Amino acid sequence: MKAFLKKEWMEWVRTGRLFVLILVFTLFGIMNPALAKITPWLMETMSDSLAEVGVVNAGVQVDAMTSWVQFYKNIPVGLIIFILLTGGSFTAEYEKGTLVPVVARGLSRRKILAAKAALLYGSWTMLYVLCFGITYGYNAYFWDNGIAGNLFFATVCTWMFGVWVIALLIFFSSVSRSSSQVFLGTGGVVIIVYLLGMFPKLDPFLPAKLMKGLELLQKAGSPEDYYAGMAAAGMSVLLCMLLAAGCFDRKQL
Repeated sequence: MKAFLKKEWMEWVRTGRLFVLILVFTLFGIMNPALAKITPWLMETMSDSLAEVGVVNAGVQVDAMTSWVQFYKNIPVGLIIFILLTGGSFTAEYEKGTLVPVVARGLSRRKILAAKAALLYGSWTMLYVLCFGITYGYNAYFWDNGIAGNLFFATVCTWMFGVWVIALLIFFSSVSRSSSQVFLGTGGVVIIVYLLGMFPKLDPFLPAKLMKGLELLQKAGSPEDYYAGMAAAGMSVLLCMLLAAGCFDRKQL
């Protein structure tokens, strides 16, 4: 398993996938406070144009919350890019037939699954912490992060949503033959969960609730409101991994 994990890591490095993801999440981390910082200048620059259409610029005051709003707008985009770049991790192996020799030599299928899952979860965690850390550092330098309530709890919620999506990706990778099927399956479930979240009585019990961390920062919600969503996400991750292990054991490579 250690050798296979090393092989996966070297593939990420040699294909440039890891570099692209690091670059994207670093840029997002910098963009969050940067956009907040230049917002007053942009509004002042556009004041004449806005005045012509009857919009009066009364001045814009920015703080750390403005930057965190950008963070919660950008992190879903980062997650989508992560899924698009890593969604073919399993299916590329099926198409090339590269798993057949290692399985024939005695490597357990579950160790292959565990190695790929560990790299996906670990990479998401590293990239998410990178983006969050850059934003947090700049916000602390320019403003004061104390304005954001339950900041770290909200951060864990958003990270956990990403873990849930990756678990779906792993499950659909274990039952699908092509990347398009993996993307359709993963995206379809996420969209369905979001649509179900439109019903107020269901919203607290769905993993999609975890992406609404901005409500915690703005003190419009409390951590207790997210416990059911976290439990649902945790159980879904466990179920997806168990099903993926069973399906991958029986899959024709």
